[in-house]
Amino acid sequence: MIRKELQLSMNRTLALLLAAGLSMSTVAFAQAPAADAAPAGPTIELKPEALPTKVAVIALQAAVTNTNEGQTTFGNIQKKYEPKFNSLKALSAEIDSLKKQVQSLPANTSDEERANRLKAIDSKEKQLQREGEDLQTNYQGEMGEAYNKLLPKIGAAAVKYCQDNGFTLLINADRGEQTPNNLLWFDIAKMDITDAVVKAYNTTSGVAAPAPSAPTPRRSTTPAKPAAPAAKK
Repeated sequence: MIRKELQLSMNRTLALLLAAGLSMSTVAFAQAPAADAAPAGPTIELKPEALPTKVAVIALQAAVTNTNEGQTTFGNIQKKYEPKFNSLKALSAEIDSLKKQVQSLPANTSDEERANRLKAIDSKEKQLQREGEDLQTNYQGEMGEAYNKLLPKIGAAAVKYCQDNGFTLLINADRGEQTPNNLLWFDIAKMDITDAVVKAYNTTSGVAAPAPSAPTPRRSTTPAKPAAPAAKK
């Protein structure tokens, strides 16, 4: 029972860690944003035509946990904590047994005897709670750390696969509140229609392009040569 509760809690926390790892990894997977101020120079006009979009979908969490590296890593962590899980399970069973013993005490049992038994149960319950919380924190932390180390590797492999196979968009299929952003990567060079939209609007708006401003003459930075001295008469 204790182990099952800890496992469920671990899964919830790991999902939150996934969300954080995913949010950070999205920055690494996606194309870098354009600079705030474009450098001066000629602009490249994109041809206004429909570009093919090839979408890829990946269940990122399953991909991470099902790799050989993931199964080995998570399996080793589970083996590491297995004895502690069994210890807490045994302690929980002992507490249940002590409670049944108290319930089955004869009516003539002294108040002192009953109080001592209840005190021992209370002490063990506090021990179970304390050690269970410590185990939960350590187990979840180690699993989450291992997951976040593997996540960027799987992400990079997914992006490379998309690039090698002509995909332009990569979406995470994982659902739920723990996955706030399903967009993992996109090929902006093949999907950016900014210039095409500007050109299309200019064509229909009826507003003529502004006249190009005259170039400003450059001031010479070469110092003037000194005038030759006048010849003496």
